[in-house]
Amino acid sequence: MNRCDTIKLKNGNNLAIMFLGHGSLMFDYESRIIYVDPVSEYADYSTLPKADVILVTHEHYDHLDTKAINAITKEDTRVICNQAVKDILGYGTVLNYGDVWAFEDISVQATMAYNTTEGRDKFHPKGRDNGYFIHFDYDTAYISGDTETIENIQEFENCDMLFLAVNQPYTMTIEQALHFVRLLQPKIFYPYHTTDTDMDSLAKAFESESCELRIRDMK
Repeated sequence: MNRCDTIKLKNGNNLAIMFLGHGSLMFDYESRIIYVDPVSEYADYSTLPKADVILVTHEHYDHLDTKAINAITKEDTRVICNQAVKDILGYGTVLNYGDVWAFEDISVQATMAYNTTEGRDKFHPKGRDNGYFIHFDYDTAYISGDTETIENIQEFENCDMLFLAVNQPYTMTIEQALHFVRLLQPKIFYPYHTTDTDMDSLAKAFESESCELRIRDMK
């Protein structure tokens, strides 16, 4: 199963996406490197390119790993995170819901990430964790982080690529992901953070949807 995709964007540039495992991703946009939730358990970061930007969604051990961050950090690397992650690291640029940070023709906007099913808010309470929009010029990717479907979902309507964490009880069910995708109609849907999800059932649920479902190796 593929661990890397290359997508031709609207501006003619290429976006390479590397699926490092679990909730860890790497984007290479015209030799600018963005990591999402780098964790050493899922990849050998000493062999990977240094980061221009590191996005951390929240402080759980499978999303925040100082060893991985240190391995890919260079002098001008920026870490974008929530307040809890900054408190642990001692540095970082905090984005709260709606905040935007720009880097040349790339911008990052924070959105909320939280559990909505009764009894599961203990995992990801509302107001603490982040998801992220990454705008690559005219194309937008949405990285959900650990969340279920949330109240501001209609704000995501212009997303081209959706990366949705599908893994109950901590994140979305297959049915919640399907609801999300049907509302937003992205071009491509990548399920990730799928540890305990039946991927055959997920693929079957999306057979008749208009978006392209791309299941990549995230083990």
